[in-house]
Amino acid sequence: MNKRLAVTFILISVMLDSMGIGLIMPVMPDLIQEVEGQGLGAAAVWGGVLATIFAAMQFIFGPTVGNLSDRYGRRPVLIISLVIMAFDYVLMALAHTIWLLIIGRVIGGITAATQSTSAAYMADISEPDEKAANFGLIGAAFGVGFVLGPLLGGVLAEFGTRAPFWAAAGLAAANAVFGYFVLPETVTDRIRRPFEWRRANPLGAFTNIGKLPGLKRLMLITFVYTIAFFVYPGVWAYFGAEQFDWGPGMIGLSLGVFGVGIAIVQGFLIRPIINRIGERKAVILGLSIDVLAFIMLGFVTNGWIALALTPLTALGSIAGPALQGIMSRTASDDQQGELQGTVTSINAVATIVAPLMVTQTFWFFTSATAPIYLPGAPFLLSGILTVLCIVVFMQTPRPKKPRVT
Repeated sequence: MNKRLAVTFILISVMLDSMGIGLIMPVMPDLIQEVEGQGLGAAAVWGGVLATIFAAMQFIFGPTVGNLSDRYGRRPVLIISLVIMAFDYVLMALAHTIWLLIIGRVIGGITAATQSTSAAYMADISEPDEKAANFGLIGAAFGVGFVLGPLLGGVLAEFGTRAPFWAAAGLAAANAVFGYFVLPETVTDRIRRPFEWRRANPLGAFTNIGKLPGLKRLMLITFVYTIAFFVYPGVWAYFGAEQFDWGPGMIGLSLGVFGVGIAIVQGFLIRPIINRIGERKAVILGLSIDVLAFIMLGFVTNGWIALALTPLTALGSIAGPALQGIMSRTASDDQQGELQGTVTSINAVATIVAPLMVTQTFWFFTSATAPIYLPGAPFLLSGILTVLCIVVFMQTPRPKKPRVT
């Protein structure tokens, strides 16, 4: 089977995973008001509950799905996840109570295996020195979906609050059919590992993966860095409105430019950068660029200057795939699904913690009682967290590739 078609399916799956979130985002306030019959404030509260439930399900079930893919293969996990995802969007399209929307987010969080299992698949088909660059392709696909999702969702919203859900269901189903015909299995008997519940829960997965030399520190860095990087989706809209008096259109445009920048960096630039300086130096370079960008955004008062910083902020995104490549090298071939599932859980916890941290920081430094008025304070906090990541990473020994367990 053509490897290029298989990679295309993987990248489309990740893009749809990213698009699916943004696709329904523009209509969620209206949809929740429609089913609840309450105002926007109550809808925002329910929206936060739904987002938290989705992230919590990813945290709980990420290692389970990863371990299932190590046992039964990437192909069935990916295709079944897409099929269930399609039915989940249909459920949400037909939902007329908040409880059906909650059930939909529970199912969606459990089956949101496309990114972690896709990363494991990419690790399976990559040579050791190709992994970071190929993880960059996944990041690029996510960035493209991040841009296309809200744009397409806004257009489809003109046809009603249910239209984006039907579109998301159709895209997921179509990709499942595509994957059925083009996706070969990569988990062979050589690397197939028995499914064990003690390793398929978050605590068990953390404990087992954490036994690998240096990986606990790398997972800690991943967790802290995810919190720091969440400052962009977490407070950018509020920051832009407060600091630059931007409206929704300008905020959407700036986020779109940011997403395109990440897609370009991770899709085209990360491979030559890593080939030239290696993964470890790429992590340090990316994190250092992020620190510089966070400091500048912390004090910038001109919106056009903030937009001009987009290439710098996007270039910092080389740190993520390079770090992921190092972790993938550390785990054995029969642990790739377990590793990626654990990373999904780490990111899910960070996604739960980060919004509270960055929005509360923004509120504190823009309130009437703030000791100093500083809308960019969340970015400075992210800069401090990223400096901590650099310090911990530089003290982490170079990991050695283990044998298949």
